[in-house]
Amino acid sequence: MNSSPTSPALPAGACDCHTHVFLDERLFALQATRRYTPPPASVEALSALHAALGIQRVVIVQPSVYGSDNAATLAALRALGPQRARGVAVIGDDVSDDALEDLAAAGVRGVRVNLEIDKAGDAAMATRELHRTAARVAPLGWHVQIYASLPLLAACSEAIGALPVPVVLDHYAGAQADGGVAQAGLQAVLDLVASGKAYVKLSAPYRCSRAADYGDLAPLARRFIACNPERMLWGSDWPHPQPGVKPLPTDVCPPFQVDTGRVLDQVREWAADDDVLRKMLVDNPQRLYDFGP
Repeated sequence: MNSSPTSPALPAGACDCHTHVFLDERLFALQATRRYTPPPASVEALSALHAALGIQRVVIVQPSVYGSDNAATLAALRALGPQRARGVAVIGDDVSDDALEDLAAAGVRGVRVNLEIDKAGDAAMATRELHRTAARVAPLGWHVQIYASLPLLAACSEAIGALPVPVVLDHYAGAQADGGVAQAGLQAVLDLVASGKAYVKLSAPYRCSRAADYGDLAPLARRFIACNPERMLWGSDWPHPQPGVKPLPTDVCPPFQVDTGRVLDQVREWAADDDVLRKMLVDNPQRLYDFGP
């Protein structure tokens, strides 16, 4: 665990909307075709971090290393319990309706489409995948979570706006701090946010920033928040996986070293208002992920 205490305390019911678990490989095998190998990240370690920060709720997001085998994510949901945890799964084209219902019963409330792990750039192909995925989960009332570059999201923005489900955009919607608030593609995403169609996760700042303290993200974060505070979410991206830093996919990659408490303090500064912070940490996750009051 690496975290400074937050000050003042977070609002009751605060939710970390983007975490992963990497459990015992003897029980939960990593996909043979994975792009990287993470170090272990247990439910107990995640819970200890959240206890130190004052976070009561969590969303476990299926990472790419497990493919569409959601067993580890579901094990974490069972361990944490329905009052605390929800999940975002990955599904294959052949997933059955019964399997989707089982995921819903376990606490899954969305599916992730990861277009970034292979650096996808084909908007037509991405659009087809998004339409296909949304059609499967719309009857369940789920959302579609998209991890993609900002240029790809912008190219797909019209299609995203027409999807029959809410949409969540990972990690600052792929925007980069050094591009500023006028960077190409940002306005298309802001239009989706302003309309209420898309949520943006202010998560994994190390994927968007070149500054050691992520301070260069302030203008971008404030622009997102001002656009529509009811569509902002925060996530730690714990345990901060770092793909691509080892020569072989089977080599264990060290995680980014992150002071999550300091990151939360920055989010508080960027929100600049306790009501807005509560929307980001409590109200918006409660609505999107179907947490009880």
